[in-house]
Amino acid sequence: MARVKYYSIIVPMLLAWLITILPSRASPNPNGDGYVRDACSVTRYPDLCIRSLSSFSSTAKHSPSKWARAGVSVAIGEAKRVARSLYVLRKLSVRDFGSQVEDVATWVSAALTDEDTCLDGFDEQRGKRIKPLINRVSNVTYMTSNALALINKLATAGPECLKN
Repeated sequence: MARVKYYSIIVPMLLAWLITILPSRASPNPNGDGYVRDACSVTRYPDLCIRSLSSFSSTAKHSPSKWARAGVSVAIGEAKRVARSLYVLRKLSVRDFGSQVEDVATWVSAALTDEDTCLDGFDEQRGKRIKPLINRVSNVTYMTSNALALINKLATAGPECLKN
């Protein structure tokens, strides 16, 4: 049960961070280049968007719904690959403790920053549909902040805590 809760905290936090830094494994599709460029023109990282979504051009074409699904699909796929970060936390070693914890803290801190930026985008939005979304993002932000505090506590405890 604890593993599921931890996984549900880490994956959303790292998802935003991953989207900004990981290269895509998708191969470019030169036939639908105009479609993907048009779809990605609204993104913060259009080059990454084009690389990661170009393989969907022939099916998504001008459909915002299909592009959104493709974007989420690719993001989830990348997030699943982050299971290696959980592996790092599960396999902390006395020898590499400092760098391991520092890496995880950096990832979580970056995710927290992205969540705050996401919330900033809703500053002028109101309505029944926006409030639940803001509440969910806020909740993830709070959980991320808690996770970061626990990671910092782990760092303060040092590698000696691994001997328990």
